[in-house]
Amino acid sequence: MKVSLAAPRGFCAGVERAIEIVERALALYGPPVYVRKEIVHNLHVVEDLRRRGAVFVSELSEVPAGSVTIFSAHGVSPAVREDAEARQLRVIDATCPLVTQVHLEALRYAEEGSTILLIGHKGHEEVEGTMGEAPERMRLVTSVEDAERLDLPADTKIGVLTQTTLSVDDTRAILEAIQRRFPGASTPRKDDICYATQNRQAAVKALAPESDLVLVIGSENSSNSQRLKEVALARGTRAHLVSDASGLDPAWFDGVQRVTVTAGASAPEHLVRELLERLRDFGADAVTEFVQVEESVRFPLPPEVL
Repeated sequence: MKVSLAAPRGFCAGVERAIEIVERALALYGPPVYVRKEIVHNLHVVEDLRRRGAVFVSELSEVPAGSVTIFSAHGVSPAVREDAEARQLRVIDATCPLVTQVHLEALRYAEEGSTILLIGHKGHEEVEGTMGEAPERMRLVTSVEDAERLDLPADTKIGVLTQTTLSVDDTRAILEAIQRRFPGASTPRKDDICYATQNRQAAVKALAPESDLVLVIGSENSSNSQRLKEVALARGTRAHLVSDASGLDPAWFDGVQRVTVTAGASAPEHLVRELLERLRDFGADAVTEFVQVEESVRFPLPPEVL
């Protein structure tokens, strides 16, 4: 069995930055350091940081007044920031800069008087944070059907935003449906879907047609990891999302000669290495890395951890 290892894969610049912020905060301020929600959507990362003294909470009401508190990479709404200020929390913001860019676009559209259509997944933390920037002006669009059902006049001033971790292909179809309904709709000055999401999907698109099976390493609640699996399935290739090597099912490999392995943007590289080692038990005898594009993006850290 031959294994193709997709590149780029795994951590993106926003995830690396968020994890480093927690690590530095623990070193500078000492535990406990509180983190609202999961810092990134990966159970292994969260458990590692928890062992080192990070305390993950669902809401700020669980955080003692005055404590060091980190906002996750997915961003938060202005209401959450106001709550943190009222509780006198020492906030360190680990929001991915690309998510912050979408928040700023939402504010710009709102100031222009536009109705904002946010393409995204209901309930995702990034979507909740973005919608909180202009809740009275924003509508969530989750599908082409949603776009076609919008009860707005055709001449409505429309601004379109997208969640950063969506499927490039699905987003394009929804955007085209919006533009058919609202020909004058404004789109962002720069594509909202992050560079890492696009690059990882492009690598899978290139490798999936040559594979019998695609394995994606990532957590179930990781949007970009789920999209990688969907990209492979859309190309007619069997695909599974696993959190680590323990999730592999021997039955998946019956008759399989070519496997592609990739990892979502919040999955650490050691999980990839462990999975490749496990694949040897299922007959893997060669691993070849295929590089779709080189990544060199890095985001600066906030002053609180420098």
